[in-house]
Amino acid sequence: MSHVCKIPLRVYTPIGDGPFPVLLYFHGGGFVIADLDVYDSSPRALANAANCIVVSSHYRQAPEDPYPAAHDDAVEAYRWVLENMEEIGGDGRVAIAGESAGGNLAAGVTIHARDEGMPLPVHQLLVYPIVDGDFTKPSFSEHANTKPLSKPMMDWFGKHYAPDQNDTHFAVSQADLTGLPPTTIVNAEVDPLRDDGKLFAEKLSAAGVDVEHKKFDGVTHEFFGMGAAVDTAKEAVELAARRLVASFDRTTAQTR
Repeated sequence: MSHVCKIPLRVYTPIGDGPFPVLLYFHGGGFVIADLDVYDSSPRALANAANCIVVSSHYRQAPEDPYPAAHDDAVEAYRWVLENMEEIGGDGRVAIAGESAGGNLAAGVTIHARDEGMPLPVHQLLVYPIVDGDFTKPSFSEHANTKPLSKPMMDWFGKHYAPDQNDTHFAVSQADLTGLPPTTIVNAEVDPLRDDGKLFAEKLSAAGVDVEHKKFDGVTHEFFGMGAAVDTAKEAVELAARRLVASFDRTTAQTR
């Protein structure tokens, strides 16, 4: 392969004859906890629903490796996917996705790619993303003590990750968002991060980006990967897959 990646990656390939479009996915965990095994169900579901290869990427985590280590690793994973497209069975089309902290990483990579003149992903799927370090939004008070994510947990994650609040590769809600690809944002009703997704959708729309934002009622943070038990999760994955496929279809398949 043309580029060696030292970050743990897991490749999910759908049944059928490729090549396939590729989705790079980043897991959640507040930049501190979790790994590829904890977040196995979401990339598996997306590979099946969108009929695409999913590359699930890990990244260095705080407190041992605070900001910007995770962002740097996410950019490295994106570069690896671009440079090894043919070897993994990809057809040249690539999208990006992430859950929670992973949603922040996905959006940060997209902004980084635009700023550095790298090929842009054709779509970004952001599932209850963290969009900045402002934990005073109304949903943080309304759902301060919810499970599995609470405001004290977000404060704890932020203290360990300690991002630079002026760096728009983390505080993506403060970035120039013009020229970004179509975006799908999924939020849960019972979630401190509910208003993060709403804010980012508004900012993207104001910047002229094609964005669809859907809040799913009656569910909590982490519902997206629970399709085996939660029907609402299946609906969310179907929405994500429909939007991903539409963006893939608008892009000519061409192996890099």
